[in-house]
Amino acid sequence: MELGRLEYLQALVTEFQVTDSTEAKEQVLANLANFAYDPSNYEYLRQLQVLDLFLDMLTEDNETLVEFAMGGLCNLCLDKTNKDYILEANGVEPIINCLSSSNEETVVSAVTTLMFLTMPRSRAQTTALPVVECMLRFSLSANTRLSNLASIFLQDYCSPLQVEEARNLSRHTAVGIPLPKD
Repeated sequence: MELGRLEYLQALVTEFQVTDSTEAKEQVLANLANFAYDPSNYEYLRQLQVLDLFLDMLTEDNETLVEFAMGGLCNLCLDKTNKDYILEANGVEPIINCLSSSNEETVVSAVTTLMFLTMPRSRAQTTALPVVECMLRFSLSANTRLSNLASIFLQDYCSPLQVEEARNLSRHTAVGIPLPKD
């Protein structure tokens, strides 16, 4: 008998919760992140609290789990209901923290997610001075994907005043978020 979509997703969530295998957790989280790409799964993923699962995984030591969780959130946050949920669950801070990851995919997903989450009520948080400083550094990266994405972030989501303030602050400090490894 074939499982329905909800039952299949529930089986994945259950497998993630009960397995002790790191490799199995990584594989299940990758599958859930891929299912998060399809809007027809949004309601089921909300019902199964997968957004909370993804948010919880952002603070894990395992970079692969963080990468897949960040990718899943990136896929989900185009939906207004999911976007609101992430914002109300204080998800911006752990997403910003992912900007310091050494994993390129995690960083690219974090930047993209911040773009998708930026709206009038969240702009102060998603474009806070440390984020703008980070984007300035990323815009200078030799990594074209990251450089282009950061440049778009600065141009489309930040005011010229924010960018100038971050530039001035960056000139006076040696502290920064490291660029991801290639």
